[in-house]
Amino acid sequence: MAHKKGVGSSRNGRDSQSQRRGVKAFAGQLVTGGSILVRQCGNQHWAGANVDEGRDGTLFAKIPGVVQYEQRGRRNRRYVHIVPVEETGSSN
Repeated sequence: MAHKKGVGSSRNGRDSQSQRRGVKAFAGQLVTGGSILVRQCGNQHWAGANVDEGRDGTLFAKIPGVVQYEQRGRRNRRYVHIVPVEETGSSN
């Protein structure tokens, strides 16, 4: 006689959630302060002006503004910048 149970899907289903990495805000897009711009492992993109890097490599906006991507430098790195936008709201 067999001593192992013939089990199916009741023992399955323990796969981890996907990480959902990649660019979250594209060039020319208006973002608020604290918005996530890029989720990454390592440094595919580098923090430029008004952008900071989290512990896990995530790049986020420090101020509200427009996202700008630039490729420059000796190693041809991709930098992400936030260009501040002057608020043109009417003051009452």
